[in-house]
Amino acid sequence: MKRVIDVHTHVYLPSFMKLLRARTQVPRVFTREGLGDRLVILPNEDIDPSTSLGRPIGNEYYDRNTKLQFMDMHGIDVSVLSLANPWLDFLEPKEAESVATVLNNELQEWCENESRFYGFGVLPTHSVQGSVAEIERLSKHSKLRGFIMGTHGLGKGLDDPELEPVFVAAEKHGQMIFLHPHYGLPSNVFGDRENGHVLPLALGFPFETTIAVSRMILSGIFDRLPGLKMLLAHSGGTLPFLAGRLDSCVEHDAHVQHRLQKKPSEYLKNLYYDAVAYHAPGLQCAIDLVGKDRFMFGTDNPFFPPLQGSGVWESVETNRRAIHKVSQSKEDRDNILGGNAARILNLK
Repeated sequence: MKRVIDVHTHVYLPSFMKLLRARTQVPRVFTREGLGDRLVILPNEDIDPSTSLGRPIGNEYYDRNTKLQFMDMHGIDVSVLSLANPWLDFLEPKEAESVATVLNNELQEWCENESRFYGFGVLPTHSVQGSVAEIERLSKHSKLRGFIMGTHGLGKGLDDPELEPVFVAAEKHGQMIFLHPHYGLPSNVFGDRENGHVLPLALGFPFETTIAVSRMILSGIFDRLPGLKMLLAHSGGTLPFLAGRLDSCVEHDAHVQHRLQKKPSEYLKNLYYDAVAYHAPGLQCAIDLVGKDRFMFGTDNPFFPPLQGSGVWESVETNRRAIHKVSQSKEDRDNILGGNAARILNLK
């Protein structure tokens, strides 16, 4: 059997934890008597009474041995680590530049000292010049395979023309962009009922990805940079399901009808996806659109832990079962679980 490779697994590196503990505003880590350390990272999370105490945060977020124990428990051979959201979006550009370099060096060190680790670095996204320079540095790190980024960019989204040099640099250096949501949708769309994190995470995150990538497609970035490599979190959000509708809307809109070289769905077929869909019908829809050779296993660890006990994580097994259901052969299953990632990310 081929190796099982987790491409969607997060860590808060020790220096990042130090930064979060020193803050008094979101994002931050604080200690509450009787509850221990708590993490608050999402927009407006500190306002809603059902989420204001954040979520518990322990060794699973920042300790390499705990990550290895999790991998052993779930039969994972290799993890491609990435900083969890909100990355460096909350820092001023100059500070973000220096912090990004520290974090990427730290991640490279983690991976050098543990053969089962590879990584996606992080950028000072609010600084275009700093991001371009950091991408060049990342390309020289032996165990880093690209970088993770959110949808915010410079504050105007990923179709902002001022951000394009970052994508040009990513294509030039062959760096994979792991696109991950954080901001979701405006909180008012979820109503006034206290529903915890359910709606922002279940709906806000995938729709954020859907909107961000659709805007990138409509901007023509994938025509200008056909070699740009992008891995979409959570199986591409709702893009696979809505691809036909997106095609039809472009075809019937005189303003954009002739802007692109291909249908929007054709660009989606050139992107990569994790298999964090949580059920077989959603994963099958995505595979039917882009093909099984572009999907890679992920766990989203350390998020979605068991609410009781410390055994096997049901969130992980749910995604593994979905992969088994959609795989037509052992080869298909092994490729989604690890073979595709080894090939796409050049993992030795």
